[in-house]
Amino acid sequence: MRYNLSEVTAIIRDRRTIYPEQFSTRKIHKEQIELLLNNAIWAPTHGMTQPWRFIVFQDNALNDLSEALGSIYLSEIPKEKQVDSKLGKLMSRPKMAGAVIAIILNREEDTRISEEDDFAAISCAVQNMHLTATAQGIGAFWSTPGIMKSERFNEFLELGKGQRCVGLFYLGYPAIEWPKGQRKPIEYLTEWKQ
Repeated sequence: MRYNLSEVTAIIRDRRTIYPEQFSTRKIHKEQIELLLNNAIWAPTHGMTQPWRFIVFQDNALNDLSEALGSIYLSEIPKEKQVDSKLGKLMSRPKMAGAVIAIILNREEDTRISEEDDFAAISCAVQNMHLTATAQGIGAFWSTPGIMKSERFNEFLELGKGQRCVGLFYLGYPAIEWPKGQRKPIEYLTEWKQ
């Protein structure tokens, strides 16, 4: 065996979503984030499109992200559909995080690879990030707020043609005990054909 399978399995099974409200104020260092990103780019990618780009928010930039999310929510969502608690979450969560990484889908104009394939590659990249965070004891949460699809949010992120944000990846050391998890047994989810 090339690797310690029990350690690999333990990290995969220990990965949990931990929300910003559950983060402590402990600082996350740039080197830790660089390790996450370096592992992200080793995700499988059809046709080697490597369709990911990352924008990292830390320190004062988290306040900028918070303000942008709030402002865009208020301008994009009709007044009668605005929910104070949703606005509050959008604005408070970046300030609770040690870092937030905007996950960007970067599509080449003349690619023969489908958008579904590129999105699958990005999903694998985010899983690599999440597993790396787990191994470091850092909590993570992949958020996909509807306003990230807005043109104003793209402008805030300074995205170019063929780019769009597919999520915000919140990072922070947990202030809670690491959550336990459970899954359905594979017998309920798998069909074998021979």
